Amino acid sequence: MPRAGISRATVVAAAAAMADTDGLESVTFARLAAQFGVRPPSLYNHVAGAEGLRRELALLGLRELIADLTRATIGRAGAAAVLALAEAYRTFARRRPGLYDAALLHPPQAGDTEMEALSAQMLEIVVAALAAYDLRGDDAIHAVRGLRSLLHGFVTLETGDGFGIPLDLDESFRRLVATYVAGLG
Repeated sequence: MPRAGISRATVVAAAAAMADTDGLESVTFARLAAQFGVRPPSLYNHVAGAEGLRRELALLGLRELIADLTRATIGRAGAAAVLALAEAYRTFARRRPGLYDAALLHPPQAGDTEMEALSAQMLEIVVAALAAYDLRGDDAIHAVRGLRSLLHGFVTLETGDGFGIPLDLDESFRRLVATYVAGLG
């Protein structure tokens, strides 16, 4: 019988907080169980093992990122939309590093329709932000891949303290995105 106060949502929220604080690899059933004051097998009443928990974290991360990107881009077009999307992506990666790792670095399993639907929704948001550049078909996908690569590269270096020169990172980021946008036009 599930213990009072413990649910899938509370287990996933605790795992997300742990991942954001200590890294995704730090999330273990033993640590989560200790946090709830239960034995690790008790958590199986709420999530389907380590892979199930990883999937739940990825779903949560994608949902949060989609919400952030949507809020950032509504009512914007062209360079303003792309910059707002880029800023929201960067902010999410810095604010929720464990969820970022879970959502964007661990691709969905083939046939996971829920994960595929969220991935498709995120792709739609990015394509919509790029709509002013009249990209179609393969050109749109290449542009999305380029933007994702540039954003992921920057936030990975930033969150890993890979920028050693004491120069304004916000300005570097704005210039990087502006250069990308200029290449689209």
